[in-house]
Parts: sequence; C-alpha cells; structure tokens
Amino acid sequence: MLVRLQEARFTVSAEHGRCTLHVWSAQLNLVRTLTAAVPRGDTLRLTAQRLGHSRPSTLHLAPEPAVGRAPRLRTSRETARAQYVVQLQRVLARSFPEWQPVAFRTAMDLEKSFGPAYARGSIVRGQQAWAVIGINPEESQASTDGILTLGILWLHHCRSAGSGRYVYQGLRLILPRGSATLTLSRLGWLSTTAAQWELYELDPATEELEQRDPADHGNLITRLIHLPDATAARERFAAATAQVMATVPADAHPAVEQRLRSSAELAFLLHGLEFARIRLAPAGHSFALMQQITFGDGASETELTPSTAPRLAALVAGLVTRRTPQGSARDLLFRAQPERWLESRLRTSLPVIDGRLLASPVYSQVPAFAASDRGMLDLLGVANDGRLAVVELKASDDLHLALQGLDYWIRVRWHHLHTADASPAFGQGELQRHGYFPGMRLAPEAPRLYLVAPALEVHPATETVLRYLSPGVEWYLIALDQRWRRELKVVWRRSSGPSGAAIGRGHRDGHPER
Repeated sequence: MLVRLQEARFTVSAEHGRCTLHVWSAQLNLVRTLTAAVPRGDTLRLTAQRLGHSRPSTLHLAPEPAVGRAPRLRTSRETARAQYVVQLQRVLARSFPEWQPVAFRTAMDLEKSFGPAYARGSIVRGQQAWAVIGINPEESQASTDGILTLGILWLHHCRSAGSGRYVYQGLRLILPRGSATLTLSRLGWLSTTAAQWELYELDPATEELEQRDPADHGNLITRLIHLPDATAARERFAAATAQVMATVPADAHPAVEQRLRSSAELAFLLHGLEFARIRLAPAGHSFALMQQITFGDGASETELTPSTAPRLAALVAGLVTRRTPQGSARDLLFRAQPERWLESRLRTSLPVIDGRLLASPVYSQVPAFAASDRGMLDLLGVANDGRLAVVELKASDDLHLALQGLDYWIRVRWHHLHTADASPAFGQGELQRHGYFPGMRLAPEAPRLYLVAPALEVHPATETVLRYLSPGVEWYLIALDQRWRRELKVVWRRSSGPSGAAIGRGHRDGHPER
C-alpha cells in the first residue's frame, strides 16, 4: 500500500515504553509499534509490529518522486534484483564449474506462488540438476525467512515440469551472509530421502560462497519464559479486575478472557480482541509500583479514570454488540484479528480437532526466544498419552503455515527434551521446570504438530511443503468449517501417517514417488 503523508494525518508517540506510529485518512487507519529504524540513502526503513501479530513488517518512508518519474524505491528494488540475478549466476558458475546455470529469473508467478524477491533457476550437468533459489540482502527479513517455503515449491515445480529431461537431486539455497540461522534450523527437519538440501551464504562484496551445515544451528538458542503465578497475580489485580468487569454486561462475562501476559500485566479480551489491561507501573518519581488500568490500543490507549470511565463503557458496549458470532462480516470489529478469535475458540475446545487432546491445561501465546527473535506459538496442549501438542493457527490464507508451525515445534521439542539430568522416560524437562503442565507425566516422544485453518483458507501449497518434512515430525493439517465463529467443526484432515511425511526422490518422469 502506497500512502502519501501529505494527504494523511499522522502522529508518533512514545508511551509505556513503546514507540507508536498512527497514520489515518479517509481511506485508512494504520497503527503500528515501531521497533527499529534504519536509514538507507534518502529513505527510512522502519520495522513495525501490528497488534496481535507476532511477526514484524517493514515500512518505507521515501521522498516524493519528481513529476513523471516512478517512485525511486520501486526502481531501486527492481534494479537490485536484476543485478543480483547476474551476480548469482556468476558466483554459481565459478563455484560449481562443472555445472551450468540455466533459466534464472525473478519474474512473478502468482499461480505458483513465486514472487519477484527470489531469484530461481537450475544448475545442470548432463541429465543431473539442482534447483536453486537465492535472495539478495536488500530484501526484507520476512522474505529472507520465507525462502525455504518457496525453495521447496520451486524444487517441486522443477521436478513436475521437467518432462524427464533432468533428474533433480535436490535444492540449493543461497542466502546473504549472516541471515541463515532460521532457515538452517528448519532445514534440519526436512526429509533427506525426499531430496538433498544444501545451504550457502553469499558475501555480496567478495562474492565468496560458504556452505553451511544444516546440523550447525547451535546459535538458535531458545529461552523459555517462566509461567507466572496466575493465582497470586489474580489476587493482586482483584480490585482492578472488578473495575474493568463492572463495565461488561453480565451476560457477556463468559466471553471475556482474562489473560495473564506476565506477573505485572493482565489483559482483557473479547473473542481474542484485547480492549483493556492492568499493569504495574512506577508511581510518580519513586521506585514504588502502582496498578494502572488502560483501555484502547496504540495512539488511542487511555488510562482509566473517573472522567474516562464512560469511554471504556461505550467501548465495551460496542464490542459486546458488534463482535459476536452472529455479527456482520462487513463490520470492522467483527473482522478484526480473526486468528486471535480462532485461538480463543480452540483454547477451550482442543478435543474438537483431535479426540486425544485434553481440554486442559492449554497455554495461549507461549513466549519463547530464538536467537534475537521473539516467537509466540498459538496454543500448547497435551494429549491423553502424555504427548505434547503444538497448535499453529491461521484464519487467512498463508503460504508459510507449514514452516512457521515447524519453527514452534522445534522450540517446544527442544525445551521438552532438554532435561537437567539424564533421566529416562517421563523425565522433567524445561517446560515443567518453568511451570507448564505441573504434576503431569509427559511422554518422552517429540510433540505432535497441528496446523489449523478454515478450509477455504488453507493455501494449496501447504500440503506440498508438508510432504517434504522429515518423518520425525508427526503433523496434522486440520480444516475447519468456515462458520467457525459460531461452531467449531472439522470438515477434513490430513496427516503424516505412521510412516511420516517423506516422499521419494524425483524420477526422470518428473513425478516423485509417494
């Protein structure tokens, strides 16, 4: 989306330790939390966080182009991509002298989900071939992190469209130097019988290509946050909680979720949409802490006082009336944050997607850290056999559903299997030492991975990507009825099966074995 700031209004505020950008006009209303700003020539690149979304996006501030000229940002990006394709082919020809680069391009192909951020092609030697995909350092971090999904689809396309001319051994990924940590962790959980996988980092200045070992992802250090004491926190916030709930109609109380963000913050949500919160904040200029109630979000976040109480009551009344399962799809409040709404529905109904799953305990938005990136998995539960369940949700079409779910599965698996001692089955791992699943006997096996989305929102490429996962990942793809706000109902499901998700190597007819 292109926005001319001369035709819109905007504010930048710093409150509660957050920098918030608010841009509004007759056509849009955008609120983002800014976490980083990097100047690039005469543009400013902003890393922004959207409310309810765990992954950042990128905003670019650029000067108005001269009359009759295209925006400079777009031209420079296209130029960088074209130059990268030339450089990539040059590096490949030098690094693999017996192989010939063939048909490299960045053209968009929406039918096959290929975007212009990725340079893709093949290197061939006789009838042998490798699919190759690369990305230049000027692209966004989100695009870089998504390269493996597109790489798998590119390999699958090459094998399917090869017409028997080439036998594709596998995929080679080329990433900018220092950006491969996340992709390496994912690569270690792909099937080695389905294809060979190689990852290289390219230094654009020296054009040196360095191969990285998929087993070498020790830098993916993930740290679990201790589960706060819910009982103590609710007792601490009891009076303030009563103030907030007094503004909610009695018949709507069951729909309001009180979610403990930390020992110092309690949030109030209606069908997944946060409308108020209680925080421990410094009292004046002292070290003492006081409880502060705020409502709204972003630039409109307001402290609850006797004078603002009617505004909170009006906000709640609007939410209760409009954000209901029977609401209108044209209503902004009804459509807001559908994934969080779906999460709130499944949080108390996990047995709907698999009868083995226990209704409780279920943990929402479990925080874990990997390297410098914070991740929030949607739901973490447990089955009646003690196996953990990692549940990743999408309420809208997302090409990267499979590998994003894999990210959280990798972290949970590590925390679960990482024990303080070498005790055998049912030992206490990191999760239980941090307060999760207290007193339960968790099975020593790796978690199960559940990917859940409305049936019409499951991206067609998701099953293709899943078939390339390692047999060590037991996955389930669950499609819900589109009317999930009213009733949770599974309409179809796919699974890795007892033998896992791996598929055979491609044959010369271009069709992989199942």
